[in-house]
Amino acid sequence: MPTYKAPLDDIRFLLTEVLDVEQLSRLPGYEEATPDMLLAVLEEGAKLCEQYLAPVNQSGDAEGCRYENGVVTTPKGFREAYDEFVKGGWPAMTAPTEFGGQGLPHLTRFVLNEMMCAANLSFAMYPELGHGVAMTLEKWGNAELKQRFMPKIVDGTWTGTMCLTEAHAGTDLGIIRTKAVPAGDGAYKVTGTKIFISAGDHDLAENVIHLVLAKLPDAPAGTKGISMFIVPKFLPTEEGGVGTPNGVTCGSIEHKMGIKGNATCVMNFDGATGWLVGEEHKGMRAMFTMMNGARLGVGLQGLGLAEVAYQNALAYTKDRIQGRALTGKKAPEQEADPIIVHPDVRRMLLTQKAYIEGERALAYWVGQLIDIEEKHPDEEKRKEAEDLVALMTPIIKGFLTDTGFESANLALQCLGGHGYIKEYGLEQFVRDARIAQIYEGTNGVQALDLIGRKVPEGNGRLLRRFLALVQADLKEAQADARVSDLAAQLGDAVRKTQESIMTVIQKAMQNPDEAGAAATDFLRMMGLVATGWMWLKMARVALDRLPSANGEARFYDAKVKTARFYFAKLLPQVDALAATMQSGAATVMELEAAAF
Repeated sequence: MPTYKAPLDDIRFLLTEVLDVEQLSRLPGYEEATPDMLLAVLEEGAKLCEQYLAPVNQSGDAEGCRYENGVVTTPKGFREAYDEFVKGGWPAMTAPTEFGGQGLPHLTRFVLNEMMCAANLSFAMYPELGHGVAMTLEKWGNAELKQRFMPKIVDGTWTGTMCLTEAHAGTDLGIIRTKAVPAGDGAYKVTGTKIFISAGDHDLAENVIHLVLAKLPDAPAGTKGISMFIVPKFLPTEEGGVGTPNGVTCGSIEHKMGIKGNATCVMNFDGATGWLVGEEHKGMRAMFTMMNGARLGVGLQGLGLAEVAYQNALAYTKDRIQGRALTGKKAPEQEADPIIVHPDVRRMLLTQKAYIEGERALAYWVGQLIDIEEKHPDEEKRKEAEDLVALMTPIIKGFLTDTGFESANLALQCLGGHGYIKEYGLEQFVRDARIAQIYEGTNGVQALDLIGRKVPEGNGRLLRRFLALVQADLKEAQADARVSDLAAQLGDAVRKTQESIMTVIQKAMQNPDEAGAAATDFLRMMGLVATGWMWLKMARVALDRLPSANGEARFYDAKVKTARFYFAKLLPQVDALAATMQSGAATVMELEAAAF
C-alpha cells in the first residue's frame, strides 16, 4: 500500500528561506500571518492529509463512486474525511472574514492543495471547486447572492462546481446550447446539459452550488453571448437551509481512467432556477476568475502526484535489492545491492526530485504573487504581480502537469513490474495524473494562450517583467563563483528563449500557424527556464547555509547537488526546443489531412 508524508522540511525551506513569506505579514489584512503561524497551520494540514485523506485514496480508487437511481455515492471513508476537513475549518482558511472565512494568505491554500492532491486527489477536488465558486461570487456576485451562498460554501456545508462543457462543444464554449430565460422575478430558468462536471453531485455536502454558462434569448453569437448563472441543486430557504429540489439532476457519472473517487457527472438542468452572476453576455469574464484559479490548482495536482509517486519510488529503490553496482558491491552483506545504486535508477529519481522541488518553488512564488496582487498598498506592485500571475498561469498548468505525468511514469518505472500492478499504488498515480493535462483547458490550449495572448499583451509587458526578474538574479549570480557556471547556463537558456519567441512572432505575422506549431515547445521552454531560475535561487541559499548547517547539512547539500543535476540533465532541453521552435510550421502543416 502506498504511503504519503507531507514534505514539511522542503515547505519550511521555501517559505522562510527562499521566498521570505514574512513579507506577507506586512501586507494590510495579513498582519497575523507570521511565518510561525502559517507553518503551524500547514503542519496541522499535513496531519489531515496523512491521517485522513491518504488512507482512503487507494480504496477510493478501487471502489469508485456509485450512481444508483439518480443518487451519487462517494467511496467509503470519504464522508468521514470530509467531516474532519470541515470540522478543522479548512474550507474557510483563505476565504474572506466577512463571510466566516479566516482570511489567511492564498499562498497557504497553494501549499495545502499540493498536500491534499498528493494524499488523495479525488477527495481534494470536492472542496476546491466550492472554494472556486465562493471566490467567483466574491468578485462578481451582487450583495444578495454573496450573502445567500457564500457563508455555507465557506464553512463547507455546501460545495460547488463549474459547469462549462457540453458534448458537442468541448473547449469551443461559443457554441454552447444551454439556455437561460428570465423568470420575471430577477431569477432565470436554466435548461441544458453539461458534461464532465467534476464533483457535480455527491453525498459529502447537503447542497451543491453550480456556476453555469448559458445564453439568454437575445444573446449574440459566440463567446460574446455567454452569461453566467448560479444554480443550486436545492433552493435555499429564507433561513439559509436546504429547501426544495431545483430541477438539477445528475444523469450519469463517467467511468474513467483515473480520479475514480471523484464523481465526474453529466448534469441536466431542466428549467432550474438560477441567478445572474455579473453582467448579461459577459459570463466568460466572470468564469475566468474561477477557471484561472482552477488552472493553477490543476498545476498543483501535477506537483502533488509527482511528489507522492516519488516518495514511494524512492522507498522502493532503497529497499529492493537486485544486481550489483557497476563499481563494485555496495552491500556485501546482502546477495545483491539496493537498486538505488544503479545510474539509470538514480537518473529517474533525480529527474523527479529536480522537477518537483524546482516546480514547488515556482508554484509557491506564484501563490505569493496572488497575495501581493490582492493586498499590496502600492498599485504598481499590484499590477506587476497581476501581470506575472497571468503569464505564469498557463505555465503552471501546462508544465507542472506535463512533468507531473512524466514523473509519475518514472516512479512507476523505478518499481519495474511491481509498479504495473495495483498493490503498490504507482499505477493509480499515473492514471490520476493523466487527466491534469486535459481538463481546465488542455495543455495545447494553455500553450496557445501563452504564445497567442500572454506574450503579445501590452507589447510583451508580461514577459518583460518576468525576464527582468530573472536577469536581476543572473547579474548577482554571475558574480558568485560558487554558481557562476549555472548562471551562465541559465543566461544562455534565457537568450535562446528570447530569440526563439521573436523568430516565431515575426513569422506568425505572415502565417498564424507558425505560432500554433511552436506553442507547446515554447511553453515547455518557459517552464524549464522558470524552474531553472528557482533552482538558481535555491542553490545560492543552500550554499549560504551550508557552512553553519550542522545537522541540516545533508538537506542543503542535496539542494546544491540536485540543482547541478537540473542544470546538467534537464535544462539542456531548451537547446532542442529552440531548434524545433525555429524550424517553422511547414513540416507540421504541409501533409494534407487525407494523407494521414
